[in-house]
Amino acid sequence: MSLDQEKTGTSEHRLPALDRFFKITERNSTLSREIRGGLVTFFTMAYIVVLNPIIIGGVPGNSKNTDVLGDVLPLAQVAAVTALVAGIMSIIFGLVANYPFAIAAGLGINSLLAVSIAPQVTWAEAMGLVVIDGIIIVALAVTGFRTAVFRAVPAELKAAIAAGIGCFIAFIGLVDAGFVKRIPDAAGTTVPVSLGIDNSVATWPTLIFVFGVLLMGVLVVRKVRGGLLIGIVITTAVAMIVQTFTDLGPSITDTKGWNLNVPDWPSSVGGMPDLDLVGDVDLFGAFTRIGVLSASVLVFALVLSNFFDAMGTMTGLGKEAELADKDGNLPNIGKALVVEGAGAIAGGAGSASSNTVFVESASGIAEGARTGLANVVTGVLFLVAMFFTPLYSVVPLEAAAPALVVVGALMIAQIRTVDLTRFDYALPCFLTIVVMPFTYSIANGIGVGFITWVVLASARGKIRSIHPLLWLVAALFALYFAKEPIEALIG
Repeated sequence: MSLDQEKTGTSEHRLPALDRFFKITERNSTLSREIRGGLVTFFTMAYIVVLNPIIIGGVPGNSKNTDVLGDVLPLAQVAAVTALVAGIMSIIFGLVANYPFAIAAGLGINSLLAVSIAPQVTWAEAMGLVVIDGIIIVALAVTGFRTAVFRAVPAELKAAIAAGIGCFIAFIGLVDAGFVKRIPDAAGTTVPVSLGIDNSVATWPTLIFVFGVLLMGVLVVRKVRGGLLIGIVITTAVAMIVQTFTDLGPSITDTKGWNLNVPDWPSSVGGMPDLDLVGDVDLFGAFTRIGVLSASVLVFALVLSNFFDAMGTMTGLGKEAELADKDGNLPNIGKALVVEGAGAIAGGAGSASSNTVFVESASGIAEGARTGLANVVTGVLFLVAMFFTPLYSVVPLEAAAPALVVVGALMIAQIRTVDLTRFDYALPCFLTIVVMPFTYSIANGIGVGFITWVVLASARGKIRSIHPLLWLVAALFALYFAKEPIEALIG
């Protein structure tokens, strides 16, 4: 059957209503392409069901990812709600926005929660801040403000933000796998970090991580569909073999052991998902615990991170899917931004962290996906995945962290669109990229980049070329960076 026959048969005779609703033929796609695209997108981002529990979840008695009271989010429950929210939001986004941009717990935001926010409040209060963040994002989208800022930010800064997030994600993977370690200040050295132990890959888990990075790199180079997921599965299998012969423990009791999960086979691989975390949210507790100003600053950081992460990702995916016009604007972007913002509300309410569009959706787009039908397919598969979340316990962090490094490498490619021979572009973009991983904060990198852009553009006599909204955002970031003196002044 020819492509034209496939299109005609699908849209006019078999599923005319489906074709009209998703505009399948209008976007030069077919039913089979959308299904294939949805499948491929799921397999390239399904690792989030394993990775999100590792980033924000924890094991009782283990100091990793504890909140201010020493409590943790149970790993199995985080895995279940991660799949639940990703499934629901991907389906809704596909039906409302009609883009093939799947949604799941955002990498970077979840790390911000675990590293910067949860240690100050309880996990329920942290998720409450995420819900408030989502409400603000939706309000900004409904009023048109988010769309206006989306169009006001220079393309160079958009590219730098995406590249910076890639560096941040990769750095998290390197640190969590033990490939990069912090050197205690007592060492008396000016070098803050080192490679492994004494500049050597000295443990089996770190060696497994190195193997995983190279394997996933090869799979991506060979354009293997679902390469990241396949890489995690194979690396986990190797880790299980190594564990059989070495009998290593967790790093909390064994300095050369596994960072979190010991790769032993679970007693079961399926069953009803534990969704007890859904609704475990305290909207205003953080404001009481750490004060209105401090809590507001945390919400501000979440809003900025969500706002610009989604902006960069949707811009890139829209171009890849050939949905953007000559100015890089997407059709129905207003509705898309509202639904994407709702992902933060759903993610917080489900204790899965803020949900946003995933750059891995590019894999489904490469397979031919052009409509929201692909998202519906991806979302249904995430809902099915809820019933297999106990598999998370097999995967050590060292087998999942390579995916972060590979995704980081994919995202850094965005910088190719920036003319780095112009220093007024190079410095803001460079600072945006390096400050994110060096300070372990997406918001810091974005803020430094925006402020530097405004200052240098003004120095070149281009004040009038700076969009008023860019001045506003830069001013807000300046206030954000001055929060400690402001808090001290207010008392």
